[in-house]
Amino acid sequence: MLIDQELCIGCEQCVAYCPVGAIELKEDVCEIDLDECVECFNCLRCAGCPVDAIYQQPLTYPRTVRSLMSDVLTVAEESQISGRGTEEMKTNDVTGRFKLGEVGIGIEVGRPTTGTRLKDVETIAMAVARLGVVFEKINPTTSMMSDTGTGKFKDELLNEKVLSAIIEFSVALEKLPELFETLREVSGRIDSVFSLDLATRLADDGSVPTDRYVQESGLWIAKNGKTNVGLGRPLFEEVK
Repeated sequence: MLIDQELCIGCEQCVAYCPVGAIELKEDVCEIDLDECVECFNCLRCAGCPVDAIYQQPLTYPRTVRSLMSDVLTVAEESQISGRGTEEMKTNDVTGRFKLGEVGIGIEVGRPTTGTRLKDVETIAMAVARLGVVFEKINPTTSMMSDTGTGKFKDELLNEKVLSAIIEFSVALEKLPELFETLREVSGRIDSVFSLDLATRLADDGSVPTDRYVQESGLWIAKNGKTNVGLGRPLFEEVK
C-alpha cells in the first residue's frame, strides 16, 4: 500500500486505521513503512482519505503472502476461503476432521497491533513438527513450508510480515502435555504473540476431554462452542 505524496494533505485520518502502526506523518505528509505494512487494505477501504491519496501498488511474490494472510477478502487458492484461508477447525461437527480421542490444534500467531514475521511462524512450526504432527494440507500456512515434515518455511518468505497466520494439525489427547511444554519453550524464542485453539468432541457424558490436561498444565482457557444446528448433515460416520 502506498500514499501519493503529492496528493496527501497530512490530515492523519488514515493513521488510526493501520492495525500495525505502519503509517506515520513525516514532513507534513503521511507515509507508509513498506517493511511494516501487511497489505491488509484497511487504510484504503476504511480510512476514507479525503483526497484519495492511498492506492495499492502491484504486488508480486513473495509480498503477495502479506495480503493473503492479512486481507479479509483475499481468497486462498488451497481452500477457496478468504481471511487467512482456513476454516480454523470450526466445521468439525460436519467434516469430522478430528475423531474421538483426537484434538484439533490451531496456533494463531500474531494479532492486530503486533502482526508477525513468518520466521516466527516457522520457529513454532518447526518446534511442534518434532512431535511428529501432520500439518493440515488445506491451509495456506502449510503451503508456505518447503518441508512439511520439519515445518521449515521457504526462505524467501521468512521476513514477510502478516497480520496473523494459523498453524493447524491434530494430536492424540494424551500428547497435549508434551505440546503445551513445547509451546511454552518456543514462546520465549519469538518476537510475536500466539493463542492456542483446541477443538475436540465431547465425551458421552458431556464433559470436555481436554479440560483435565489444560488445568494440570496451569493454562488459562476460554471455552467456546460451535454446533451444527441442522444446516448440513455430517459428512462422516463416527466409529466408536
